[in-house]
Amino acid sequence: MGSGRGRVFAEHDKFEDLRLNLSRLFHSVATGPKRRRERLTPVGLTAFGASLALVIFGGFLTDRLFSLPSIPQSRSWMVGGGALLLIGSALCGWCVGRFWKARGTPVPFNPPEELLQNGLYGWMRNPMLTGVFLALSGVGVLLRSLSMVLFWIPGYVLAHVLELKLVEEPELERRFGTAYGEYRRRVPMFFPRPWRRS
Repeated sequence: MGSGRGRVFAEHDKFEDLRLNLSRLFHSVATGPKRRRERLTPVGLTAFGASLALVIFGGFLTDRLFSLPSIPQSRSWMVGGGALLLIGSALCGWCVGRFWKARGTPVPFNPPEELLQNGLYGWMRNPMLTGVFLALSGVGVLLRSLSMVLFWIPGYVLAHVLELKLVEEPELERRFGTAYGEYRRRVPMFFPRPWRRS
């Protein structure tokens, strides 16, 4: 039993080392030379695009493999899916413009030098990802993929939550100090509260 507990602690230590190393890597790149940040931006965009493709094609394959029923092709479902896609795309477009104005990108390797706290960022800490989740949900409904909506997208959201909590947010707190800690306490991660804390 003691050796089993020791293995658990060893695995935990390995995981913690990996998390710290990733956070340090993000920090060193985000605060490093501009040329290196710009070179790594396409890498981040490619990884992001690949993750979206995995969700979409994973949904198709899962539906076919398990012969799952399709989402109904009714007008209400299609209108709802289209609305999610449009709202999510609008959120993403606003965020890209805000990042561009702040001379950065949504890619964690090449972020703005300032901590964004106004506009949508005053209501939620990650409006870009909120937009992605909504748009992706809309795509899943429009494609009538049950597994994409019920399994793949929730898994995708969970993966992002873990990555934010374990890697990106510690890096942001390291870069911006107490300003980010206060911002994180005040503003929710993805969805705004009906009221804002003063």
